[in-house]
Amino acid sequence: MSSTEADSTSDGKLTTRARIIHAAVRRFAADGLGAPLRAVATDAGVSPGLIIHHFGSGEGLREACDRHVLEATARSKESVLSPGAGAAAMLSQLAQIEEYAPVIGYVLRRLQTGGPLTRRLVDAFAADAVDYLRRGEKAGTVRPSRDREARARVLTEQALGALLLQLPAQQEHLDLDELPRWLDDYAERIIGPVLEYYTEPILTDPTLLDAYLAARPRSNQETP
Repeated sequence: MSSTEADSTSDGKLTTRARIIHAAVRRFAADGLGAPLRAVATDAGVSPGLIIHHFGSGEGLREACDRHVLEATARSKESVLSPGAGAAAMLSQLAQIEEYAPVIGYVLRRLQTGGPLTRRLVDAFAADAVDYLRRGEKAGTVRPSRDREARARVLTEQALGALLLQLPAQQEHLDLDELPRWLDDYAERIIGPVLEYYTEPILTDPTLLDAYLAARPRSNQETP
């Protein structure tokens, strides 16, 4: 059973397990994944022992939060993300929806920390980018790539890496109420420069690329 199926009781109230997960996502987003279980327990209105009963350990709770967040982002991205917007834009748009700010904060904290969810999120964002770029190639608005998947992954990793470098809480408290505004300001700040180097390449001739491809002949193949 998924976390979404188990979130509510028959009268519409959150189950104890779901209440703990929601509280944990918010606490971990605000204070980092090392936030103490007693703080999560206080937020959820339960005892630390009840958290251990449901999840076995702090790591078990974080794994449950990972699953919850992955399901939430997968469920929501199609409704808020326009084709070609990319990973950073998706996070910014989702954060504008009040209920998703803790989810996006958790995603950023997890990206900082690493782990299985980080790899799964980056893989999912890169797969989306491959699809968007393929559509752009068919529409004639994006240049075909010699390696579409590799290009999409580099663009995704650059976008997420730049976002994390600017995040206003490296290992400190993250203000979830301010996160949507900060992400919106960040997106506005980078749109111009990003569009410039997408549409007006920095290098004025292909000498370096030609030399690289000559040394790596197998990479000089168009992706179908």
